Amino acid sequence: MDLDFTEDEISRYSRHILLAEVGGVGQAKLRAARVLVIGAGGLGSPLALYLAAAGVGTVGLVDDDTVDLSNLQRQIAHTTDRVGQPKVQSAAAAARAINPAVAVDAHRVRLDAGNALGLIADYDLVCDGSDNFATRFLVSDACVLARRTLVSAAVLRFDGQLSTFKPHAGGPCYRCLHPAPPPDGLIPSCGEAGILGAVTGVMGSLQATEVLKEVMDIGESLSGRLLIWDALAARVRTVTLRRDPACPACGDHPTLRDLSAHG
Repeated sequence: MDLDFTEDEISRYSRHILLAEVGGVGQAKLRAARVLVIGAGGLGSPLALYLAAAGVGTVGLVDDDTVDLSNLQRQIAHTTDRVGQPKVQSAAAAARAINPAVAVDAHRVRLDAGNALGLIADYDLVCDGSDNFATRFLVSDACVLARRTLVSAAVLRFDGQLSTFKPHAGGPCYRCLHPAPPPDGLIPSCGEAGILGAVTGVMGSLQATEVLKEVMDIGESLSGRLLIWDALAARVRTVTLRRDPACPACGDHPTLRDLSAHG
């Protein structure tokens, strides 16, 4: 591991290096890391910015959407003058402005069964900030097959959830929590039910924190636990998640062999 830092790097990351749990070794791990962020919206915006600020060496962004005026209430990587631009281009510009030393890969594509494994294979860890169940299940299944750690967050109205899934290390996967997607229309989207903008900022920042912990192997992982935040009640709780031996993705006799079921 390369522990040589320039004077600029030492200055930029000095508050990290002062932490005994991080130090030069931890900062070197961040510099060597490759992290893929699915979604450059409400969660992906603070997530990408904090990963870049922390010195994660390569940050990949996946999103096929463009910046809309309605996004700016919560998607803080974007600005009014970038309305109409691809979100990955806008978020990449914001991340590079914070830290030009970080490589930002902008993938303007919709994640699907044909490209998911190829994209994920190029990164060490994956973050899911998507806004629909189809993508969440696709990302989870791809991470199980690729043996990649997944840090996943979700938000709606005044609430957020967060967990880390590491089935390759013996923990549960996303399907152990949600065996199958809910019926269409059962759970509204943020576009239908609304979202307090700052809630996405909190959850995206918590997601970034868990990513940095996983990369540096410090603290206690959220694997096997689900963090639930109720913003209106100012209450945070965690519940235990257990691996399901009958899970089709990570169970004792998995039936998931590829992503063909995702179309």
